[in-house]
Amino acid sequence: MADTSAGGVKYAKQDSSYFAKRGLQRYAGIWSLWALGVGAVISGHFSGWNFGFATGGWGGMLVAGAIIAIMYLGLTFSIAEMSPALPHTGAAYSFARTSMGPWGGFITGLFENVEYVLTPAVICTFISAYFGSITGLDTAYYPVLWVVFYAIFLALNIFGVALSYKVTLAVTLISLAGLAFFYISAIPNIDFSRWALNIAPDGSELPEGGGSWFPTGFSGVLATLPFAVWLFLAIEQVPLAAEESVDPKRDMPKGIMLGFTTLLLSAFLVVFLNPSIAGVGSHALGSSLEPALDGIRAIYGDAAAPIFGVVALIGLVASFHTILYAQGRQVYSLSRAGYFPSGLSVTHDKYKTPHIAMISGAVLGLGVMLVIWFVNGGGGPGETQLGDDIIGSVLLNMAVFGAMLSYIMQAVSFIILRRNLPNIERPFRSPVGIPGAVLTVIIAAVTLFYQVQDPNFFRGVIWVIVWCAVGIAYFALVGRNKLILSPEEEFALEHKNKA
Repeated sequence: MADTSAGGVKYAKQDSSYFAKRGLQRYAGIWSLWALGVGAVISGHFSGWNFGFATGGWGGMLVAGAIIAIMYLGLTFSIAEMSPALPHTGAAYSFARTSMGPWGGFITGLFENVEYVLTPAVICTFISAYFGSITGLDTAYYPVLWVVFYAIFLALNIFGVALSYKVTLAVTLISLAGLAFFYISAIPNIDFSRWALNIAPDGSELPEGGGSWFPTGFSGVLATLPFAVWLFLAIEQVPLAAEESVDPKRDMPKGIMLGFTTLLLSAFLVVFLNPSIAGVGSHALGSSLEPALDGIRAIYGDAAAPIFGVVALIGLVASFHTILYAQGRQVYSLSRAGYFPSGLSVTHDKYKTPHIAMISGAVLGLGVMLVIWFVNGGGGPGETQLGDDIIGSVLLNMAVFGAMLSYIMQAVSFIILRRNLPNIERPFRSPVGIPGAVLTVIIAAVTLFYQVQDPNFFRGVIWVIVWCAVGIAYFALVGRNKLILSPEEEFALEHKNKA
């Protein structure tokens, strides 16, 4: 092995056998990439976003959604430019590695790792809740469901990239068809002024509606930003498929932007139509765990709810499945380059999928869930809901916090790459350029500020700090001395000399 040093790190040159054990298979085209992005997000259109009505009213949710959409527009245009220019599985870490060096790459990857390890865990708790609601299963058995769901969807992700993408496309299309049915059903049953505008400035319900668009003022709009994130969270994972894309320079920008456009349309429809349905209203949705099901009940009666509940469950499955995929690729890329232990990046001999990375990330996420559940009395009679609630509030907020930090780092990477490497090949150029990236940074920072105002959220922040501290300590003491000249690293070093 030949060692080289750069930026306080040491590189070990590996022979071809190292990368032969870490090969991936190209399969994804434009529509596979579209499904990967939309599928990751779509569960957020069935639930979660609606809590913003309680903090900002209908107008506050609309404006907060528009602000967050601008943030994601700047982000998606930025990654649509960077991903075909740097078509590596590392995605966010790769962008930051090229622009800010190995420490910047690792810290960005660490922030993103928080998101991709914990988000599937959060979604799994939602899946178990929907499944339990449909079947009447005792909540004491939820941990068993978590293990079963993880096992099933890990298997679907491991047994071939083609199978994984086919499942992703199928569940995404079913979820969108269910939402389309919901929107079409809602249109003839809306009374906007009576139901969407039924929140008073003190948070109480206005029985006749006709209230203010902004019952809590502009501060309510800002407080609603974290909830609006759920309408788009995780679309940024698409570049993780770069090395499994048939033609990343052509297909990656199209897949990312088609996905964002699809989600933008669906987000507007759900924010406008769901609270406007007669018998539902913004006030009730502000605390609802199943806003779309509330709308279906109001339109078709209670008998239709279980059928639509299955569709909503499929939407959750779509996000769970696709983010498990992203988790595996994210851990794989950092491991292949030596930032994480290199054994995690070995791919399956037959299926060419990063099975060790996926299993390791899943075990970590599932382990955190089980610890929180049982430490908080989740297994005891009458206490199961406590464990479930804490998982939802702590892990969900940890995942969102990690995502916001990674967005800031990716936008900063875009700005630095535009300035320092203006001449690298860019098959796609962001039409909003550096100003769009700057807006992304500003909006993400404001969203972070309002997230930490929530005491429940702050507990999650502490654990993210612990997570990152442990990761940075490992990298400082071990990882930085064992880096590998992976494609991301070679690209970064080559272009550093040209900058």
